Amino acid sequence: MGDSDGGLLNSPLLENLGSDDYLSVWKSYGAYGILGAVIISILIPILLSAMFMGKTKEKQRGVPVEVGGEAGYAVRNAQVTDLVEVPWQGATTMAALFEQSCKKNSQNRYLGTRKLISKEFITASDGRKFEKVHLGDYEWQTYGDVFGRVCNFASGLVRLGHNLDSRAAIFSETRAEWFMALQGCFRQSITVVTIYASLGEDALIHSLNEAQVSTLICDSKQLKKLDAISPSLKSIQNVIYFEDDGTENDTVSGSTSKWTIASFSEVEKLGSKSPVPPSFPSKNGIAVVMYTSGSTGLPKGVMITHGNIVATVAGVMKIIPDLSSNDVYLAYLPLAHVFELAAESFVLAIGCRLGYGSALTLTDNGSKIKKGTKGDASALEPTLMTAVPAILDRIRDGVLKEVEKHGGLVKQLFDIAYKRRLAAVEGSWFGAWGLEKNFWDIMVFQKVRALLGGHIRFVLCGGAPLSADSQRFINVCMGAPIGQAYGLTETFAGGAFSDADDLTVGRVGPPLPCCYIKLVSWEEGGYRTTDKPMPRGEIVVGGFSVTAGYFNNQEKTNESYKVDDRGMRWFYTGDIGQFHPDGCLEIIDRKKDIVKLQHGEYISLGKVEAALAASSYVENVMVYADPFNNYCVALVVPSHQVLEKWAQEAGISYKDFSELCDKVEAVSEVQQSLTKVGKAAKLDKFEIPAKIRLLPEPWTPESGLVTAALKIKREQLKAMFKDELQKLYA
Repeated sequence: MGDSDGGLLNSPLLENLGSDDYLSVWKSYGAYGILGAVIISILIPILLSAMFMGKTKEKQRGVPVEVGGEAGYAVRNAQVTDLVEVPWQGATTMAALFEQSCKKNSQNRYLGTRKLISKEFITASDGRKFEKVHLGDYEWQTYGDVFGRVCNFASGLVRLGHNLDSRAAIFSETRAEWFMALQGCFRQSITVVTIYASLGEDALIHSLNEAQVSTLICDSKQLKKLDAISPSLKSIQNVIYFEDDGTENDTVSGSTSKWTIASFSEVEKLGSKSPVPPSFPSKNGIAVVMYTSGSTGLPKGVMITHGNIVATVAGVMKIIPDLSSNDVYLAYLPLAHVFELAAESFVLAIGCRLGYGSALTLTDNGSKIKKGTKGDASALEPTLMTAVPAILDRIRDGVLKEVEKHGGLVKQLFDIAYKRRLAAVEGSWFGAWGLEKNFWDIMVFQKVRALLGGHIRFVLCGGAPLSADSQRFINVCMGAPIGQAYGLTETFAGGAFSDADDLTVGRVGPPLPCCYIKLVSWEEGGYRTTDKPMPRGEIVVGGFSVTAGYFNNQEKTNESYKVDDRGMRWFYTGDIGQFHPDGCLEIIDRKKDIVKLQHGEYISLGKVEAALAASSYVENVMVYADPFNNYCVALVVPSHQVLEKWAQEAGISYKDFSELCDKVEAVSEVQQSLTKVGKAAKLDKFEIPAKIRLLPEPWTPESGLVTAALKIKREQLKAMFKDELQKLYA
């Protein structure tokens, strides 16, 4: 991946997660460490067994509720009787929330950015050049500082000539100015169109033209891309660019001379010299048209109101305990994704610090970090982070592979520590004792936690289902609970959210306090609300977080959104879920992923892919099922490291990785692994791919084969690898 990656973490960074530095300390404990570990693990259970007998009564987290609309099984959060709509009285819009929070916390540090000290380019053995940067400490702006800059930018937009009846777009990677530009637009009731920095030219042109954007706010490095497509952009009048350290900004040719072009700081100065009174929006006003990098076709714009945003913020504030202005949040995911925008809006409401980083500079061993200097996590020492499951899966795999590589005492110590702490997390009384926990933290897990700064106490995870193994790994090794979130752009990330004290796996918690979740029977797929032992059906979200619909697409809006007889708005997600007795939701399938095979069997592609991902050989996988056959096939992007290690041990010779992927022996080895994990996951025979194709190139957001949340784009993959799929069925 290049430096302009707009996805949510990437393979160059993840390859560096399993490095020697955080494991070296374990070696020093040697046999004494093992002896101490054995004593701890044997004696403490015996000494404390009488103290921790009995089971804790299961907590009721969600309760059934009567609602309007289509018949189904509906649940609300047990903490509320009525849905919450605002985080506090008067915060009915994001503009109001921003102003009130900034004034309340005016002297507190808010947005932090690292200063670029130096950068250099190094050449790898294969001739490729890589940029390495040395970044300084975080430099902070207070809430009061940021509020002043936002007011100036809002005024500057008007003075620059932005038509207040038109939309502005932000096309940039995540940074402090992104969020300030957003709030500046909100202050003048300007709707913001958000676009992924990794979006291709066709999708970018489509988004800007469809939304009739008149002012485009972007990174300075995006100016060349805009220059190239300028003849296709119909409505752009103004371009505002963010200045970058060491970046030349004079890169726009005469073909864009029809545009007014100014830097972010120039717009601020314009507004400072000539202030304009604010024009506050209403709660039903459209705050954001968020273009998704969806899994099919051109991106769709989702119309998100101010009321949707503050409702989700209010819901999350209700269920995450003990957060305050003392907390620190590390922002590195794309703000054009609903998950990150919701998280940063939540941080604003809490009044804590927010430090910006990037995927390539996140850790000390990040692929863009100069050797010997600090990554973002080490410099910031965050207490809060967000992540998507694919990232946590790879963090777990990276650490475990490194442990396996060292073997010996290191592996023995890690295995003992992991089992003991896992027992504690899963509720076994003997592992919960404070002294033993501290022992393992010092002996083993302290260095693992140092990867992410050493102070993480809560991880917010969303975007896709999280595997049980990865959830437990974070619980144990990072010592932090994971709040699993279920939501969509269409519900402004508001849906379900697991409680901090819920240590079960495979579930996404009860509904957020701002919405209801209802299951509606899907007869064709065999999912019914009358199913035993748990009701099952399509997940439908209703409440204050449900958005206004799709921009300029009433037909699609009418398909997916319904308003019931009580005036409540519902969104039909297409996901299939089931409710556990305590009111927690589990995602079990997706309607679009279900294919009926030749002999009448139904196969859930997403379920099979999730199971196959457990193979150490799998970097990414797409399962394909032809309805005219009685078996499925799969495209697999294998892990370079794992497959090459196997080839070396098996004595397989090859010129490059592409040739290795074509080797019959390699295909057979990976297929055997898939069969093994498939059987372990209790897949039926027809669900385990009968044939596979190994693909050497990774699937990235830039290639258009996965979304920014790293979910596969099934239709694009089917189109690109049409010939390979046909050969698998030949």
